[in-house]
Amino acid sequence: MSHLTPAVSASDHHQGSLDSGLVLVEYGDFECPYCGEAYPQVKAVQKKLGAALCLVFRHFPLKSAHPHAERAAEFAEAAATVGRFWEMHNWLYEHQTSLDDQSLVKASRHLGLDQALIEATLEGQYAAPVGQSFRGGVRSGVNGTPCFFINGTRHDGPWDADALLEALGRVR
Repeated sequence: MSHLTPAVSASDHHQGSLDSGLVLVEYGDFECPYCGEAYPQVKAVQKKLGAALCLVFRHFPLKSAHPHAERAAEFAEAAATVGRFWEMHNWLYEHQTSLDDQSLVKASRHLGLDQALIEATLEGQYAAPVGQSFRGGVRSGVNGTPCFFINGTRHDGPWDADALLEALGRVR
């Protein structure tokens, strides 16, 4: 059984309180079709558990299989600098077939990122946090996406909403 390394911290992209007692970490790839399938399942878990759950998202772009995943993650990191990470996260999963640079720039403008931030992203200035997240995933035993951890322990079961709710219920 794999354990999360590094542990969840305030520097992670999270929704909900880190002190909630239930922390679900997803290592995801914005171009991965399985992550796209998991996206509404995770949303359903969040809706069901509300404030009892803290959701954390970490990047694990599988760039050899998904050529746009790393750049999409970099745009999410850029959006985070202006408090728009989750809006970009949602847009990326809801538009998985439109992750070329032109589409990412258009989405960024729609979300209010300015031209300087967009250009910095295209120049690779947000690659470091994506790489750091990926390396943490490797240390944690992530070998595909989506990969979930519940309170620091890898969840190797199904990731539909019912299965995740059942697994989360076991740690309560």
